[in-house]
Amino acid sequence: MSLRAKVDRARIELFLTRLGERFHRPGRIYLVGGTTLVFEELRQQTLDIDLVIEVDLKYHGELIQVVRKLKDELSINVEEASPGDFIPLPSGFENRHEFVKRYGKIDVMHFDLYSTALSKIERGREQDFEDVLTLLQAGRLEWDKLSAYFAEILPRMGEQSLKQDPVEFEKNFRALEVRWHSSSDL
Repeated sequence: MSLRAKVDRARIELFLTRLGERFHRPGRIYLVGGTTLVFEELRQQTLDIDLVIEVDLKYHGELIQVVRKLKDELSINVEEASPGDFIPLPSGFENRHEFVKRYGKIDVMHFDLYSTALSKIERGREQDFEDVLTLLQAGRLEWDKLSAYFAEILPRMGEQSLKQDPVEFEKNFRALEVRWHSSSDL
């Protein structure tokens, strides 16, 4: 358990601003999971800044060192975490990233929200379900598309890692489906 403070939108913005000031090479940072929800003000705070780094391999180590220094200076947790670490990514995910802003030479994007939602469903914690429902209620996701991407990747679940459990993934998805349909009937 970390002793660092939770992260709100202002702290994410400060981290990205300082990162752009200190790392002087082109690259992309993808915000993932709770970080996206907090940045978009759909949730108040998160435990850490989850991101995916995309930078020329020869500069990757340099970027990591800047991130490590900022973690300590700002007393925040920063984790590299891609939805692709947990689920097979649905087709076209790379075309659904959403541009946020440029900080220095770094383009910041939200990782494909459908991939993010499916990885949260796979994990299946209460906060993850709440996050997906929030994205649906905010109109950031469409249920029919989410369901189609789920159906697309379900047959591939369990092929990438022993950690992936297609039976549990489907059970989680069906539980969320019941919650979504009961909330949208109100």
